[in-house]
Amino acid sequence: MKTRHFFLLIVFALTGLLASCEYDFVVPEKPPVIDPEVPISFATQIEPIFSNGNNCTACHKTGATPPDLSTGMAYNAIVPSLINTTDTAASIIYWYPHPNSTTHNWKKYTLADATLILEWIKQGAKNN
Repeated sequence: MKTRHFFLLIVFALTGLLASCEYDFVVPEKPPVIDPEVPISFATQIEPIFSNGNNCTACHKTGATPPDLSTGMAYNAIVPSLINTTDTAASIIYWYPHPNSTTHNWKKYTLADATLILEWIKQGAKNN
């Protein structure tokens, strides 16, 4: 009789454990579609990526870790040293904090930000 009660207790415990499992399915982020014919503005679209929400400027600000990505200083800190115009995807400002990169693990771009930065580089990395 004790064996039967023990067996039922095990069955109920396992049923409770299995019923309480919850699985979260993560939908992979898709890169936004950017029209290459529409110019990307450094001042209004790229520079805010570095400073919004203290993203990059938590470390990369005036007097701290180079490059200085603070507003008004970022362009001169990036161009030309972190830009590769012949192989745009090899630009350090793009791949180093890219979401799929194994470097810079403490802060990364979103896939949307990385896509926008890459297109800006492809458009000539203009200070506009």
